[in-house]
Amino acid sequence: MSELFASGRIIDLIVGLLLAEGAGLVLYHRRTGRGIPPRQLVGFLSSGVFLMLALRAALTNVHWLWIWLALLGALISHLADLALRWPRD
Repeated sequence: MSELFASGRIIDLIVGLLLAEGAGLVLYHRRTGRGIPPRQLVGFLSSGVFLMLALRAALTNVHWLWIWLALLGALISHLADLALRWPRD
């Protein structure tokens, strides 16, 4: 179990689950017309993926720049998601 964490493979599994969740939500919306529109899924799912990539980089001791870039990607995704959700007057 410790190898699963030390190698970062646990993060690969979590990212796979996030992508499967996104695909499931898109299929549900397309088939039923209900649920979250795909455009609104991109922001929060991508910010989650970027956070997981930052964690994977930290667990596997890669250069700090990659961690910083993944965190920056999470921030940009989060801000884009907020911009899409912010009420327009």
